[in-house]
Amino acid sequence: MTIVHNDNETILGRGEINDIDAILAIPNTDPNEVEHVVKNNADSIFTWDYSLTRPQLRKLYEKAKVGQWNATTDLPWDTEVDIEKVVKDDQEILGTGLDANVYVDTPVAKWGDREWLDFGIEGRNWQLSQFLHGEQGALICTAKIVETVPWYDAKLYASTQVVDEARHVEVFGRYLNEKLGGQYQVNAHLRMLLDDIINDSRWDMTYLGMQIMVEGLALAAFGFLHQLTNEPLLKQLLRYVMSDEARHVAFGVLSLKEVYDGMTDAEMKDRQEFAFEAAVRMRDRFMQQEVWERMGVNMHDIMPLVINDPTREIFQTMLFSKIVPNCKKLGLLDRNDKWLRRRFEEMNVIQFEDWADTGEEYTSFGLDQEAMPEHGAPVAGE
Repeated sequence: MTIVHNDNETILGRGEINDIDAILAIPNTDPNEVEHVVKNNADSIFTWDYSLTRPQLRKLYEKAKVGQWNATTDLPWDTEVDIEKVVKDDQEILGTGLDANVYVDTPVAKWGDREWLDFGIEGRNWQLSQFLHGEQGALICTAKIVETVPWYDAKLYASTQVVDEARHVEVFGRYLNEKLGGQYQVNAHLRMLLDDIINDSRWDMTYLGMQIMVEGLALAAFGFLHQLTNEPLLKQLLRYVMSDEARHVAFGVLSLKEVYDGMTDAEMKDRQEFAFEAAVRMRDRFMQQEVWERMGVNMHDIMPLVINDPTREIFQTMLFSKIVPNCKKLGLLDRNDKWLRRRFEEMNVIQFEDWADTGEEYTSFGLDQEAMPEHGAPVAGE
C-alpha cells in the first residue's frame, strides 16, 4: 500500500514554509498572560511488571541519580553580570548575528553601535526566556511520560528527568530575574508546539516532540551559547544543564528506537509529519518577532530579510545538528519513500544526518567527564 503524506497546508496551516503572511498571522502571546491551559488527552498507565527488561534505560537511570546537582549551592549566584559588556564581547567575536548588507534601505541600516548593542541585549533576554519556557514545557511533558509510558524502567528514568527539568526552570528563571531584570513572554510558535505535544494522546508522540525535537534543538543551542559566552555564571549554568539534556535526548532515542522499529508505514507517516511540523515551528520561533517589535521594527518589513539572512541561516541550521542524526537513527528519515529526508533537504539541514546521535554520545556530556568547579571557579579546560 502506498502511503500518501498530508501536504504543508494540512500539517502547518500554510502551503509554503516561508509564507511570511502566514507566519506573522499567528499573534504574539499576551505578555501579561500568567496561566495557559491545555487539554491532556492521554491515559495514565500502571504496570505491575517490575522486572529489569531494558538495561540501557536502567543505565541512564543510574547515571541520572549520580548526576544530580543543586542549583542553589553549585552555581556562583554572587557573580556580577554586566550584560552590556557580556553582549558587546560576544558581538566582537561573532558580530551581531546578522549580515548588515542584507538590511540596506531599511530602518535597521541606520542603526549605530548603541542600537545593535540594545538588539543584542534584548536578543539574549529573549533567547534565555524561550529556554525557560521550553524547560517548563519539558517539565510538564516528562511528568506526562511518567504517567503514560508502559515500561517500568522508562517510568523510573522519566521521574529523574522531572527533577532535572524543575531545576532547569529554576536556574533560567533565576538568571533572568536576578541578572537581566525580567523576561519575555513565551513565543507563539513555541507555545503552539508545546500545546500539540501535550494534547496528543499517544505516549510516543510526547517522546518524539519533547525528547527528540525540542530537547535536541535545546542541546545544540545550549552548546552554541556555552561556546560563545565568557560570562562565567551563564557558562557554568549551561554546562550543568547540558549534562542533563544529553541524557534526556538519549532517553528518547533509546525508547523510541524499540517502538519505531516495529511500526507500520502508516504509523510512521504520522511521526514523520509531526517531526516536520515540530522542526518548522522551532525554526519560526527563532525569527525573534518579539525582539524586533520591541526595537520598533515593523515585522512585515523585516521578516523577508530575516528569513533570507545568510548569517542567521547558518546559526539556525546548526541548531538541527542533534535532531537530524537522531531522526535518522529512529528510521524517520527514510521510511515512506524518504519523505522526511526530502523535507529536511528543503530546510537545508540534511547535512547533519551522519553526525553522532545522542543515543551514543550522551556520556561525553556527563559532569564526571571533567573536574567540575567549586563554587565560583571556572570549568576545567575552559
